[in-house]
Amino acid sequence: MDVSLTAWTLTVVGLCALIAADFFIGRKPHEVSVREAGVWTVVWIVLAALFGAGLYAAGGGAPAGEFFAGYITEKSLSVDNLFVFVLIMAKFAVPARYQQRVLLIGVLIALVMRAGFIAAGAALIANFSWIFYVFGAFLIYTAGKLIHDARREEHDEEYEEGRLLKLVEKRFPSTGAWHGTKMFLRENGRRLMTPMFVVVLALGTTDLLFALDSIPAIFGLTDDPYIVFTANAFALMGLRQLYFLIGGLLKKLVHLSYGLSVILGFIGVKLLLHALHESGVHVPEISIPVSLGVICGVLAVTTITSLYASARETRREVPEETARTDGRAAATDAGTPEKDGAGT
Repeated sequence: MDVSLTAWTLTVVGLCALIAADFFIGRKPHEVSVREAGVWTVVWIVLAALFGAGLYAAGGGAPAGEFFAGYITEKSLSVDNLFVFVLIMAKFAVPARYQQRVLLIGVLIALVMRAGFIAAGAALIANFSWIFYVFGAFLIYTAGKLIHDARREEHDEEYEEGRLLKLVEKRFPSTGAWHGTKMFLRENGRRLMTPMFVVVLALGTTDLLFALDSIPAIFGLTDDPYIVFTANAFALMGLRQLYFLIGGLLKKLVHLSYGLSVILGFIGVKLLLHALHESGVHVPEISIPVSLGVICGVLAVTTITSLYASARETRREVPEETARTDGRAAATDAGTPEKDGAGT
């Protein structure tokens, strides 16, 4: 899709305006209700759908299909990221009223970093056709690693700080208490970090690692930098509201990592087939409609099986808890002397 500089400029300006409006509306720190999160989640999804419809009107079904496939893929990968975000919030005991601001700044940092990754990826693809082999092999490796981690840890309930974050906390003094949304302050002539800055840094470095998976994945669906960037932008910009909307449901998506591993593995195979085709080997290529169908189908099956498994586990735990309660009650009764009613 041939996108002019004017279109790029208008798109970036439009996204910046949406971010500014989002920041202005939520500028006052507060606890986000499920209703507020739900309304804004729908708003961002509708905006993404309208943008995809605009691509369809301007360029036809191909760019629109690539955008929706990329958007859904990035959105699903972002949901997996929320597991870690929840752990980070718990690790640093982020007050509920500040979580919205932390996530907003974290998403902005992630968007800037991913723009750099997208530019680098587009430059590599334009100059080195063999990079598709690297991207494809990396995604297949990542898919296998996701399954291995899911079986070993089953989403461990503890967040471990990365080396960069540990180095920053060790080398630079920080305050132990929160000071509103301030990230730095000065005490006794010293400039100190606040917990707000530490948490934002944790979110930023975490997303940097996630981008290593998501950027090659979307380049497996389209090599158009404009579509890659906008799909990432719309997926990330609704991430904050999604965090508050489904935060309590994340633990029920027990099979999400397996579904994402299938999607990444599928896109990895698609990239390898494309690389072989570019090298002159006559192999079938996977079309965007097929890719979109596979991605949506895997996510639907994963969600259904996750909810079923979670419900079955809940039903199994209730009798066990009831049995433990009855056992404790029986033991208490057994240890209490019976009164024969005689007075003393």
